[in-house]
Amino acid sequence: MASLRPRTVSRPMRRPGGSGTGRRRLLWSATAVLVVCGLLVWWLRPSPSPAPGGEITFATGVRTGVYERYGSLFKKRLARDLPRVDLTLQHSEGSVQNLARIVSGEADFTITASDALAAYREKGGKDASHIRACARLYDDYMHLVVPRDSPVDSAEDLKGLRVGVGEKRSGVALVTRRLLKAAGLDMDHDVHAVRKGIDRMPDLLSAGELDAFFWSGGLPTGAIERLAERTDIRLVQLGDLLPRLHEQRPDMRYYRAAVMAPDAYPTVQRGRSVKTVAIANLLVTMDRTDAALTEGITRSVIKSRDQIGREVHAAQKVDLRSAIYTDPVPLHEGARRYYRSAKP
Repeated sequence: MASLRPRTVSRPMRRPGGSGTGRRRLLWSATAVLVVCGLLVWWLRPSPSPAPGGEITFATGVRTGVYERYGSLFKKRLARDLPRVDLTLQHSEGSVQNLARIVSGEADFTITASDALAAYREKGGKDASHIRACARLYDDYMHLVVPRDSPVDSAEDLKGLRVGVGEKRSGVALVTRRLLKAAGLDMDHDVHAVRKGIDRMPDLLSAGELDAFFWSGGLPTGAIERLAERTDIRLVQLGDLLPRLHEQRPDMRYYRAAVMAPDAYPTVQRGRSVKTVAIANLLVTMDRTDAALTEGITRSVIKSRDQIGREVHAAQKVDLRSAIYTDPVPLHEGARRYYRSAKP
């Protein structure tokens, strides 16, 4: 009978450090693959677009007006937001001239009143269909300014008087003509029209060379505040003209009823509000303007609201939710990009 012996199981000889080395090799291989893949993705990814740069021109308005003040403050903000962009400000008579300048290429961006833009499009102005908006900014309020002791209590009372109506190519002149028509007056025959801007009209009124003047601007307009410091003046209501204004033509829908609160010009209004007419202002450019530049400009406009608004109170009305309503022109593609990215 064979003796039972314990069976010896042969096992492969284990080399010192063998399995640990294999695991390390696998780990190093996997890491190398990840590194190579990462470098490949980095190499193949599209390069980020360079920040917009170059020289651009911004047409503003008359000196001492709100357009001009807004433009100078915006220039400072843009120098921080788009440091490669060199912005030059260009004074103008106002909305009508501003439109002519962006269409001709003399300016790249400008502010214009929506009624002036609608009128330009209605009459088939050159390249009107190529004008695009960046943002709706703030509203202009129509002012009718007279000396405190003036007998003028409504626009109808201006017949035969010396009236400042704004410069020829200004938005003020456009809306003043329409308001006088609504009051039953012809600007060329029923009043002595003085075609000066806000940089001259306050001095002329103070010197007794004007009986009244119209102004369309944000609240408050600095030139009127300064006039009130040296001359006792009143603001005449214009709200009663709105129904007759709307009856004139379809594009009169850009005028809306508004009220100047008592604190707009405290020393002038003396605790009383003034009914008037308001018009929206738009920041516009042409459809040929670079989309990346327009996106950057639009972003800076919206982001600068609080900073600019501390000095130009009207700018506090700039709002992301209302900025996209730019009737009568569509948004520029660059502006659309910004608003899509800025959605909460």
